[in-house]
Amino acid sequence: MATATKNKDKQQRSTGAHQRAGSSQAQSQTHKPSNHTPLIAAPMPDARAKKRFAKQVLTWFEEHGRKNLPWQIDATPYRVWVSEIMLQQTQVNTVIPYYSAFMQRFASIQQLAEAPQDDVLAHWSGLGYYARARNLHRCAIEVVQQHGGEMPSKLDELIALPGIGRSTAGAIASLSMGKPEPILDGNVKRVLARVYGVEGWPGQKKVQDALWQISEAVTPDTNTGQFNQAMMDLGATLCTRSKPDCARCPLAKTCFALAQNSIALYPGKKPKKVIPVKQTVMLVIKDEQDKLLLHKRPASGIWGGLWSLPEVSDVKDVPAWLHAQHYSAVADAQQIDAFRHTFSHYHLDIVVIEQRVTSIAEAVADQLPVYWYGGGTLPGGVAKPLTKILALLNIQ
Repeated sequence: MATATKNKDKQQRSTGAHQRAGSSQAQSQTHKPSNHTPLIAAPMPDARAKKRFAKQVLTWFEEHGRKNLPWQIDATPYRVWVSEIMLQQTQVNTVIPYYSAFMQRFASIQQLAEAPQDDVLAHWSGLGYYARARNLHRCAIEVVQQHGGEMPSKLDELIALPGIGRSTAGAIASLSMGKPEPILDGNVKRVLARVYGVEGWPGQKKVQDALWQISEAVTPDTNTGQFNQAMMDLGATLCTRSKPDCARCPLAKTCFALAQNSIALYPGKKPKKVIPVKQTVMLVIKDEQDKLLLHKRPASGIWGGLWSLPEVSDVKDVPAWLHAQHYSAVADAQQIDAFRHTFSHYHLDIVVIEQRVTSIAEAVADQLPVYWYGGGTLPGGVAKPLTKILALLNIQ
């Protein structure tokens, strides 16, 4: 264009394209939807309108659509599935190098299923939303064990797999199998919300249901894969969040939001809420050889399964932590950095404390896997703050 449970496409595909300037008319907010108007302002398409809609979109795609993305070449169910998961919440240009490296390492679903999770997370490191990678690995194992290593062709069986929701399943089925299944990723939601004047935030069930109703109505029974790719491309390149290029859009003549000078109001924005702030202290524990102590985090929770630094709640807890782990401090602890890391649902203020130690035990009391890192290849995927701290310490 996380959590370790099925997010079922709540993680939305980013536009992933250069945004072009739209007309001043498209940016005007002179019309504001009323609470008393129907959820879908424009008439639902009949058979004739459906045919016209598809023709306009496909004609535009033939000339302007993206046809050479890595996952479009040899578009197998496995390759399309991996791309769809990577493209959730991540821009196309960011995904491409990760996708290429991932497919080189895990060329088949069997290779992915057989790989250690650390290896999978290491190849995902930097993309964020690591539950996607854990679900990808779990899904590969399930496909190998329950489906003979082949992605199932039935929509309900695809949806039943870890990390695959209805839109991702529709993309796999249509783009790689030629099945007439609709999709509803973030780009498609934006296009349909504007063209049909669908009020409200798409994260609300009633709004999402309305958008699915439209997507089902406009998706053609033939050339569905091309149509779905075209709709995603429209949202990514023309019908962008800000400054949409309405003058070049093939659907401009029938777009409700454009006609009402209300492009900026569709789709509705997520209701604002105060983002809480949490605190933690990350410990840079170094031994006599200047190696750094890494902990592997539990499989669930933030940075699940990734390597990071030991943590305490407060700086004053450092001596007690050292004692519990059977470490002896050398000199005084020093604060070397402090920064904020932001998740989708809260801010995390991190204080970084450096402490040199001796008398290092073979295993720490909390029994988490540990690794003494002195540079070079990391033991697996790492939490983003650790990448920042390693750069600060000039450890490569």
